[in-house]
Amino acid sequence: MNTTTFEALGLSEPLLRALAEENYTQPTPIQTRAIPALLAGRDLLGIAQTGTGKTAAFGLPLLHHLGQNRTPPAPKGARALILAPTRELAVQIDQSLKTYGRHLGLRHAVILGGVNQTRQVNAMRNGVDILVATPGRLLDLVSQKHIRLDGVRYLIVDEADRMMDMGFIRDVRRIVGLLPKGRHSMLFSATMPDDVVKLMHDMMGEHERIEVSPPTKTADRIDQHVIHIDQRNKRALLGHLLRDEALKRVIVFTRTKHVANRVSEDLEKQGIASDAIHGNKSQNARQRALEGFKSGNLRVLVATDIAARGVDVDGVTHVINFELPNEPESYVHRIGRTARAGTEGVAISFCDPAEKTHLRGIERLVRRTLPVMAHDLPPEDLTQNTGENRRPNPEHVPGERNYRQPKRRWRPRSGRRAA
Repeated sequence: MNTTTFEALGLSEPLLRALAEENYTQPTPIQTRAIPALLAGRDLLGIAQTGTGKTAAFGLPLLHHLGQNRTPPAPKGARALILAPTRELAVQIDQSLKTYGRHLGLRHAVILGGVNQTRQVNAMRNGVDILVATPGRLLDLVSQKHIRLDGVRYLIVDEADRMMDMGFIRDVRRIVGLLPKGRHSMLFSATMPDDVVKLMHDMMGEHERIEVSPPTKTADRIDQHVIHIDQRNKRALLGHLLRDEALKRVIVFTRTKHVANRVSEDLEKQGIASDAIHGNKSQNARQRALEGFKSGNLRVLVATDIAARGVDVDGVTHVINFELPNEPESYVHRIGRTARAGTEGVAISFCDPAEKTHLRGIERLVRRTLPVMAHDLPPEDLTQNTGENRRPNPEHVPGERNYRQPKRRWRPRSGRRAA
């Protein structure tokens, strides 16, 4: 049992005061091990499941160092740079650091795509202490000479495995190449694929490695089940399950943006307050959906994997995998949205016969067979397998796997005769 306190870790008084105001009394295992190492100035590789407190694990030591050393940033520069894979996660990190550092008076900026850059350029004009950014927009503003990175003394790469999944490895390596050599570097990730290992070697030399749990192990407090059901009946089953009031705050995961929209619209028609969050939506629309979910105005948030990074919401009772992910590691990230901060949660996965390969990959990764849950969807709600339902997957759209393009008959162009 962890009996360490934040006071014992050596954090400064302004940080301890802010933590006390938020009723944070005991650090998590990753915080207990990472904070002393980072306060001592050591580079760090941290591996921990989502929801274990990684933001405070790197954020508190960073704020401590910046508060102790009040060197002003250069114009257009930053003293610390935090890279995040998604807009939601970048905003979440910035909000957390402002909460922890409310008594330090540090300047912050968030740089992300999907919104007009004018406000971001203005925020960087006089320099900031902490810059949280997504890689693409950051490089864009660097190339326009609105941001300079030669004064960065602290580099943090968060959710590094998702950074790799989203194809940001080249951007991250370009950014690392623009930074001073004598910086303090930290990399946090839930899993360690080969690309993350390579990035780690690019970022840092001698470092401390902290792993608080196996990266493939799912949280013990999550009750996991699978329901075998045809794709065409998944929306009916979802609506049926949500009639149970025990599903108080639910995140539903889909693979595609199209399906996320379709599921959310269907739930709204059934009188269930919901919204979808994915990459095609503007940043303002995504933030409105997230705030509605956090406040309780929305009972269900329908999300794709990419958009869900940064959805750090307490009290999520259930995660429902409407579609199983193609990558087994994404399953771990998805269900980690529930059972946070010591609570318990439920994860239910819908599995169409065509998704059984994905299910086997997930079970190999988590080293357990997911128990099968029998659904009680009334027979009259089931769509029968008539001719109109025989296409491979009615939820999929052109460009997605398993979508069968309709055959087109050849016709000659106007003014030409057929051969």
